Amino acid sequence: MSVERLISHVGVEPPRPEPTATLISESASPLTSLPTTADDRARIESAMRAAVVTPDEYLTEIASHLIIAGGKRLRPLLSVVAAQTTGGDASDDVVQGGVACELVHLGSLYHDDVMDEADTRRGVETVNARWGNLQAILAGDFLLSRASEIASSLGTEVAGLLARTIGWLCEGQIEELRHTYDVERTEPSYEASIHGKTASLYGTAARIGGLVAGFDRTTVDALTDYGVAFGMVFQIVDDVLDVTATDEVLGKPAGHDMEEGVYTLPVLRTMSAGGAGDELSELLGRPLDAEQRRRALAIVRSGDGIASAIDHARGHADRAAAACASLGDSPAAEALRAAPAALLDTVAPSAR
Repeated sequence: MSVERLISHVGVEPPRPEPTATLISESASPLTSLPTTADDRARIESAMRAAVVTPDEYLTEIASHLIIAGGKRLRPLLSVVAAQTTGGDASDDVVQGGVACELVHLGSLYHDDVMDEADTRRGVETVNARWGNLQAILAGDFLLSRASEIASSLGTEVAGLLARTIGWLCEGQIEELRHTYDVERTEPSYEASIHGKTASLYGTAARIGGLVAGFDRTTVDALTDYGVAFGMVFQIVDDVLDVTATDEVLGKPAGHDMEEGVYTLPVLRTMSAGGAGDELSELLGRPLDAEQRRRALAIVRSGDGIASAIDHARGHADRAAAACASLGDSPAAEALRAAPAALLDTVAPSAR
């Protein structure tokens, strides 16, 4: 199936964001508000769809499934914005580097949905629900393979970086799995997990933007530090939303992570505070029924764990802003500086 036929089949309407991504972007992320954003997103979308076209129409359909379902494309956008910090435009190679990062992310989602036995993702059936686990695993592998192929076309350093990032994703997932239903899980364990699963890929996206744009090492390292810190903020905000937003807005039951035995920062800080946190510790450590989940949510929402988690995220946001100190004052650099605070505004409007 050609890319032209694929795009003709699915249409060219803007991608539909997944519910949590919509929440996170309600404060209009500066990364999506630059004058070139519309054109850059169109370039990213076209490149992503083209990247998964194969002679096998069946594989093309499966590999395209979540691409067509949409998303904010923050990782490739971060590559593009990083490359624009000196005031120039992002090259097609920069777009390809960002697409490689997004394909890694999508491949990991295909695998996550198999592990979680998930039925929906981004408002559509998951690949495993529609086609089966074997197809989902192989299609996820195919997306990782395409990401690696694209990265290799950009040079050995980019290829090695992306390979290492896939390793970090696996390490983060393993760290999470080994502490499933563990009420003694430590904050360093949580941070290691979200660094691997989320922040490392944002750091890599920003680094690839700088590398492909030909920036000096100091700038490339600053962009990498920025991307990692931004990714940490992103994931903590996402974890806060899991316990603060409604089922309808999230598109899944609030407190789903607790129900699945994944204890995130707001939950860990609630348990460590004593008082009602002790009751929460007694509730957790095992699968929850609907009533237990509602009670656990009520405890978390009434305590200080959420505010404490947001304060912790603010520290990462400060580190992201500090990493931008040497990036100049181009519109792209200003967007990078403002983006972490905009994320925090999603859950704490007074965070600026």
